[in-house]
Amino acid sequence: MATREIERDAAAKGSESRGVDMRLEVVVVPVSDVDRAKAFYTRLGWRLDADFASSDDWRVIQFTPPGSACSVIFGRNVTAAAPGSVRGLYLIVSDLEAARQDLLDRGIEVSAPFHGAGDIHAGHDEPYLSGSVRVNGADPKRGSYSSFAAFSDPDGNGWLFQEITTRLPGRIAGDGTTFASQAALAAALRRAAAAHGEHEKRTGGQDTNWADWYADYVVREQAGEPLPS
Repeated sequence: MATREIERDAAAKGSESRGVDMRLEVVVVPVSDVDRAKAFYTRLGWRLDADFASSDDWRVIQFTPPGSACSVIFGRNVTAAAPGSVRGLYLIVSDLEAARQDLLDRGIEVSAPFHGAGDIHAGHDEPYLSGSVRVNGADPKRGSYSSFAAFSDPDGNGWLFQEITTRLPGRIAGDGTTFASQAALAAALRRAAAAHGEHEKRTGGQDTNWADWYADYVVREQAGEPLPS
């Protein structure tokens, strides 16, 4: 079978609904000093789910970031990867500044906000989703998916915050709207309030059904659907 036929076949099968869910729930992070790593991830404020050891040769620790369905594990003899070799671990946040400030308040060093210089994949910066050039400051248009900040654990495993407020179409079902925290919900309501204010200006009157309008806006925004006007 030709390569194009295989790719076409795979694409067709991938678009079909599956009978078995496949949920990414664990990412392994290689560390050199287990207790030092545990102290760091505790300082982040992440939930400690497990700390198991059966001997001096094996130990596994699991942490889960707030609101995340995926956890990280590290320990002794849980991976052959070199300590600090993992890069590009993305933490999706609805408010980049709030996420940065939370780490700073915890005494964690985190970079200033940055964004990409366009589709440029050559440069001295460490490559990430938006290319290889990091421009200081959040995205001027504050576009969803476009603003980042970076930090690392003691071994150098690299984490990035990525600010996402509006999902691309099809990423989240409209009937599955959820928020990782009270702050994320509050931020969504503030965006809905600002948009609703513009809506009332256009219609020239007070909208008594504002609650329904807010709800419609929030659900559509998270699902990446066209927003109400």
